[in-house]
Amino acid sequence: MYPKAKSLGIILKDEYVLLEQNYGKHSKGIGYYYRPIGGTIEFGEMSDDTLKREFLEEIDAEIVVEEYITCLENTFEIDKKLGHEIIQLYIASFKDENLYDKKQFKVTDVNKNTIAQWIPLSEIKNERTILFPIGLKELLVHSI
Repeated sequence: MYPKAKSLGIILKDEYVLLEQNYGKHSKGIGYYYRPIGGTIEFGEMSDDTLKREFLEEIDAEIVVEEYITCLENTFEIDKKLGHEIIQLYIASFKDENLYDKKQFKVTDVNKNTIAQWIPLSEIKNERTILFPIGLKELLVHSI
């Protein structure tokens, strides 16, 4: 098994960040957890292009990739199975500014349908929200 290369996008609005809400088993237990929109980088695809493709596929939104933030490497275990992700993280913005007024977005992916919504940064800071990948909370609270 090899690490998965992924690209995730951070879209901010005032003191909120757009995150996909998921429910299920995760490395901290079972329940709700949040993650930025994005996905696996396809062979031959640049990570910023992955981000544009994933936002279009998942929430039908065109984005502008504004700035590369960092690479996060995340290893985890769920049901005694190891996972390993190498994540390219970007700041992005919506091309259509009206999308900032939406309260939530229907996320359509091959294996699931979820929602993305604006989560207050204060909830992330106060650890009321479980956020993945590991290391993202510190970036959001201290750097961005």
